[in-house]
Amino acid sequence: MHRRNLLGGALSALGAVFASSRARSAERSQSNDRLKVVYHLNEIDKVGFVLGNIQNHYDGVGGPDQVTIALVVHGPALRAFAAGAAQDVKTRVGHFSRAGLQLAACGNTMKAQNLTLNDLLPGFVVADRGGVVRIAELQSKGYLYLRP
Repeated sequence: MHRRNLLGGALSALGAVFASSRARSAERSQSNDRLKVVYHLNEIDKVGFVLGNIQNHYDGVGGPDQVTIALVVHGPALRAFAAGAAQDVKTRVGHFSRAGLQLAACGNTMKAQNLTLNDLLPGFVVADRGGVVRIAELQSKGYLYLRP
């Protein structure tokens, strides 16, 4: 009888551990552990392509509530996001920004191109230590890196 109690206790403990593990897993999937992605953009001829990829990304996962996306822009591509940007870029960036897209402009590029935050489309923040540093910071926080 003593063996049965030991076996029953062991099975009960194992069941509790399994149930607890499943509960923690369910909690994580319901929390903010959603996919995080950083898009790297520095080529001006890829601006439309990258903005299209971001839209496709949102569409593919069921909307902006299902993924956290950051766009880090530096080099020649930053000019495409200046206040005088093409209407299509303005519209898409405005829509994405309202949907939660994190927009970062490289501080080094801004200095080299003599741009201020006021010169860029609304929604951008300055990556003071540089665009590539910002990308590395995001990667260290679990963001997946995409460079189309």
